[in-house]
Amino acid sequence: MAPIELDPRSTFDTFVVGQGNRLAAAAARRVAEAPGRAYNPLFLYSGSGLGKTHLLTAIGHLARKLHPSFSIIYDSLEHFLDQAMESIQTGEREAFRARVQEIDLLLLDDVQFLAGRHSAQEELLRAWDAVSAHGGQVVLASDRPPNEINGLDDRLLSRFSGGLIADIAAPDYETRVAIVIRKIAERAQQLAPGVAEALARVAFANVRELQGGLNKLLAIQDLDGRQISAKEIPGLFGMSSHRTSDEFAGFLNDIADAVSEVVAQTVADTKLAEAIRRWQSEKFSTRRLEAALLHPPGEDQIDAFIAEFERDIARLREIEAEVRTIEPDAAELARGDLFRSPDKVANAEQLVEQVRERNRPLPPPPPGRSFQTLNIPDDALAVKAARAIAEKPGERYNPFYVHGPEGSGKTTLLAALANELAARSQAGVAFVHGPNFSAELIVAIERNCVDSWRRRYRSASVFVLDDIEALVGTERAQEELFHLFEELKRSGAQIIFGGEVPPRELTDLDERLRTRLESGLVVSILERPAGAPPAPPPARSSADDPISTEGESDIDDWFLSREKVIWSWPYLEDWLVEDFNP
Repeated sequence: MAPIELDPRSTFDTFVVGQGNRLAAAAARRVAEAPGRAYNPLFLYSGSGLGKTHLLTAIGHLARKLHPSFSIIYDSLEHFLDQAMESIQTGEREAFRARVQEIDLLLLDDVQFLAGRHSAQEELLRAWDAVSAHGGQVVLASDRPPNEINGLDDRLLSRFSGGLIADIAAPDYETRVAIVIRKIAERAQQLAPGVAEALARVAFANVRELQGGLNKLLAIQDLDGRQISAKEIPGLFGMSSHRTSDEFAGFLNDIADAVSEVVAQTVADTKLAEAIRRWQSEKFSTRRLEAALLHPPGEDQIDAFIAEFERDIARLREIEAEVRTIEPDAAELARGDLFRSPDKVANAEQLVEQVRERNRPLPPPPPGRSFQTLNIPDDALAVKAARAIAEKPGERYNPFYVHGPEGSGKTTLLAALANELAARSQAGVAFVHGPNFSAELIVAIERNCVDSWRRRYRSASVFVLDDIEALVGTERAQEELFHLFEELKRSGAQIIFGGEVPPRELTDLDERLRTRLESGLVVSILERPAGAPPAPPPARSSADDPISTEGESDIDDWFLSREKVIWSWPYLEDWLVEDFNP
C-alpha cells in the first residue's frame, strides 16, 4: 500500500454544494475534521459522475491537512481487496493486516462490487475490524444504497446502518450553472453572457457529462478563435450529450507508513515547541503543530510548515477584522474558537462571505419614477390599487400582481409604487427582476452563502419582483421564491409582482407559487373599474415606456368579459364601491 498523492483538484473548495448534495458534503467535511468520532462509517452513494469520488478525495485532503500524522488510505474496493488476496497468496497476510491496523482513515470507492462476493465481504469485515479497533474512520462510496447491493452480508448491512448513509442527487439547474461558473474560473477562461445558463439547461446525465460539455465548448472556442454564443448551445448539444473521458485520474493509495515514535529531540522539535508556546500564549489553537510533534517534518521543511500555519493565523485576523467592520454585532464574533483555529480558515472564509451577502443593500427601485410621471390613466385599476397600497402597505391587496405586455408601463408603475413606499418609511424596499433573482441565487450557491442571501431578502418590508416569467423553467429559484413569499407574508410585508401575462397563463410555474400569485389582486395595467367609460390610451411621452394601442378596437368587448375583470375576486363587494366609485 505505497502512498500515492490525491488529485489536487478534488477538494472541498472546488466542490459546489447544492440542494441535492448538501447533507453528503456536510457529513464528509465533519468526518475529515473529526475522523472516528462522527458518522462512522460514512456511506455515500449516487449515480455515476455526481461527485462521490470528489468528496472521498476531499475528505483525504482536509484530513491530511488537519491530522498530518494520520495514515490515510484511498483506494477502490477492487484494488484494495486484490492486495489482500495477493498477500494471502504470497504468505504475507499477517504483514498486510498489520499495515491495515495502522490505518486511521480508510476511504474505499466502488463498494457496489461487493455484490455476491462472499470472500471479498469477509476480507472487508476483517479490514474494517482492524481499522475500528483503534478508533479509525471508514468512509465508503457506491453507486447504490447498501440495501440494493445484492447478496450483501447482514453483518455489513448492520454496520452500514450504524453510521450515516447519505445520497447525492443530481444537481438542480441553479447548481449546474454554479458548477459551470466555478469550472470556468478555475481554468481562467471566459464565456459569453448566457452561455453558462444555456449549457446548464442541456440534458446531461450527470456532472461529469456537464464538464465534458464544457470541455467541448472551450475546445471549439480555442480552435475557432472566437466565443460561442448562448444561441449556439442547443445546436451543439441539442441532439445528444457526448460522454467524455475527461474524468479525474484514478485515485490510489494514501500517505506514509505508520508513525514511528519520537526518540530524540531535533531542530524541528525545538522549532515546533517554540511555535506552540508562542501561539498558545496568544490563545490560538496549536493542534496542527502538536500533531506534527509525533512525526516532525524534516529540517528543510519545518520553516515552511510553521510559516504556512502563521499565514493561516494572519488570514484569520484579517477575516475577523472585516467581519467586525461590516457587522460589529455579528453573532459569529462570539465564536472565538473559529477565529482562533488556523485549521478552520476555510470555515472563516465562508463566514465572511455570508456576512458580506447578508449586509449587501437590497436592490433599490429604478430612480426617477413616481405616480406623477406615469403615462397611464389615473382611473386605471392598477393605478388606483397602487395608490391604495401606498397608503396601507401590507394590509390591502397583498400580494399585488400587475400584468401587461412589454412597453405597457407595467415596470414604470411598479417602480413608482416602490419609490413611493420607500419615501414614506425607512423600511427596506427590494426591487428585483426575475433574471437577476435567479442569477443572484446561482452566485450564492457557488459561494455557499444561500442562507445569507435568503436572510437579506427576508428582511424586506416591501418586495417587488418584476418579469416573473423569467423564472419559468428554473427549479431552485421557484422553490426559494415560494419560501420567501411565505416568510414575507407571515411578517406582514407588502409583496408585489409584475409579469407580461396573468398567473393563470404561467402554466410551467410551480403550482404552489402560481396559486399564491392569484390569491391577492391580479390586474392588467390597462384595466379599468367596472362601469367606467373606456379612455383613449395616453400619448406616448417616454421612449422607454411606450403604451401599445394595438387591438384598441377590442377594448369594449374585453372589459365586458367577467373572466377578465375583477368580478371573480372574493372581496369585490368590500372595496369596489368604496375605492372606485366614490
